[in-house]
Amino acid sequence: MFKKKIIFLLGPTAIGKSAIAVHLAKKINAQIISCDSMQVYRSMGIVTSQPSSTQRKRVKHHLLGVINASSEYNVARYRKDALVICNKLFRKGKVPLFVGGTGLYYSVIVDGIFPSVAEDKIIRARLSNQLRLKGNNYLHEKLSKVDPLSAKKIHPNDSRRVIRALEVYMKAGAPISALQKSRVGLDNEYEVKVFALNAKRQALYDKINQRVSKMFNSGLINEVRRLLKHKLSKTAFCAIGVRELEGYFNGEYSLDEAKRLIRRNSRRYAKRQLTWFRKDKRIKWINIKDKQRPGEIAKRIWKKLY
Repeated sequence: MFKKKIIFLLGPTAIGKSAIAVHLAKKINAQIISCDSMQVYRSMGIVTSQPSSTQRKRVKHHLLGVINASSEYNVARYRKDALVICNKLFRKGKVPLFVGGTGLYYSVIVDGIFPSVAEDKIIRARLSNQLRLKGNNYLHEKLSKVDPLSAKKIHPNDSRRVIRALEVYMKAGAPISALQKSRVGLDNEYEVKVFALNAKRQALYDKINQRVSKMFNSGLINEVRRLLKHKLSKTAFCAIGVRELEGYFNGEYSLDEAKRLIRRNSRRYAKRQLTWFRKDKRIKWINIKDKQRPGEIAKRIWKKLY
């Protein structure tokens, strides 16, 4: 039976996904759905490096700048919104092309999301108190006894995730690892193709430096200054560039230091993204060569699709 296609184009920050995606979308009759946890926010076009107005005119983009920066937006809501858009695109005869670097957003689309277990403030407060009194290792050992699979994946110092895993077990009566296995993804219903971009380390770092310079030249300081006049959601505040410039605005360090921190934190984020994607064996890697144009790279991906 013929399956409808869903395409993913993933990769680290500043690698050039947006430009390549536009060329690819033109070739495969696609529209682009953002797979980025920061680009959903409104009034953050520069700090989140949203696709340019020219790129958005060439190809229709979805889930860009749709949420106020003061609002929280989570993976469950993203999955619901993205799948609604997918179905609309299929009815129009278009291919959904997901583009971005947020591994968790990619995962909830492809693999599904496990049944929601509501937060329990009483259980969480009790566990937080145990953490304060007895330390990280105590809670991690406790998790090892009831959910060894999760304990292997979660570092003892990651107290937030340890507490959440214990909370789920105590609330649902089942390990979070078992609930995650019950997720239903899109593989059975659609033909899912996943590509990720990469480049030599120094080439990627050069792209990051160029991206940061472009952000400042485009008005990053004024954008972040305006944003910080309002209460930002926890997620929006984590956008690289916001916290670093806040320190500069508060007189904690110079503008040059703020730029250095943004470049450094962008490099660290790129490393985390690559680490996440390398664990997924379904991904086909596209290595970008020096001076290779977006259209050429899109053509390489297109050849692997058909």
